[in-house]
Amino acid sequence: MARLFLDDERLPPEDGRAWAVVRSVAEAAAWVEENGFPAYVSFDNDLGDGVPEGRAFARWLVERDLDTGAMPDGFAFYVHSQNPVAREAIEGVLDAYLAFRARARSP
Repeated sequence: MARLFLDDERLPPEDGRAWAVVRSVAEAAAWVEENGFPAYVSFDNDLGDGVPEGRAFARWLVERDLDTGAMPDGFAFYVHSQNPVAREAIEGVLDAYLAFRARARSP
């Protein structure tokens, strides 16, 4: 499954894995619409002045899954943003949603 790297400047780690690099929330959303949910997303938050931030993409992913149920089991993420407040916000959105999703699917 695909790995998505959202960052307006940096490149993904050279870890031997294939990464799809997207530079904006709009590009990330378009990538998901064309390719489906990735198994893993690495988030930056601060993507340039006046443009939607990484946390907007985290919220978009949640809304997309609520609408489609397409998020793969085992979906994982990492926040590589150096903005500590934004890191906590992205982690909070996705951790809370993944916990909700797990509770909703358990018998």
